[in-house]
This record gives sequence, C-alpha cells and structure tokens, in this order.
Amino acid sequence: MILNLFIIGMIIMIITSLMLMIVSLISKKTYSDREKMSPFECGFDPKSSARLPFSLHFFLIAVIFLIFDVEITLLFPLVMCLKYSSLGNYFIVLVIFIVILIAGLLHEWKQGALEWTS
Repeated sequence: MILNLFIIGMIIMIITSLMLMIVSLISKKTYSDREKMSPFECGFDPKSSARLPFSLHFFLIAVIFLIFDVEITLLFPLVMCLKYSSLGNYFIVLVIFIVILIAGLLHEWKQGALEWTS
C-alpha cells in the first residue's frame, strides 16, 4: 500500500517536472522593448507619466488593517469554544489575545505608522 503510494507520487513528480521543462523550453520569450512598454495613446507620445505615484504610507496602513482584521476573525472561533471550556480559561485566553492585539496597536502607534501626515 505505502509502496504503491510512493510509486504514484514519484510518477506524478516526474510528469510534473517534464511538463515544466517542456513549457520553459517552448514558451514564447518576451523581450522588453521601449515602444512596447510605453502606454498607447492613439500613436502619440503620452502627455504625462502612465504610472501614478503610489503612496507607500497608504500601503502600510492597508497591511496593518489586514493583519488586525485577520486577528479579529480569529476571535470568532473563541465564541464556539465557550461551550466546551470553563469560563475562567475562556476569559484568560480572550484577555491574553486582546492584550497582544492592543500591544501590537500601541507599538505601531509608537513607531508612527498610524500618523497620516508627517
């Protein structure tokens, strides 16, 4: 049984490796050309830069929001665990989790990551 699974796994790995090698050999190579990389505006030269300036600070705020948002969603299973655990243990875990969240928020605030204007 285990030997059969090992053989099947090896066959799958060999087929996958062969397919990757064949695709990399026959794939269309793209060369970066200045004309092809420039934006197309009816054949005229662009009036301004096609790339908009990106705010790195906005990106950092979005990442912080996502991190805290995911951590908040981890609180939902704690509600289901309330039925199966003692009330004291439940509140200890909940308080520790919330303290870690608040400590992370205070650290980001202290570092100045939440200040929009600098």
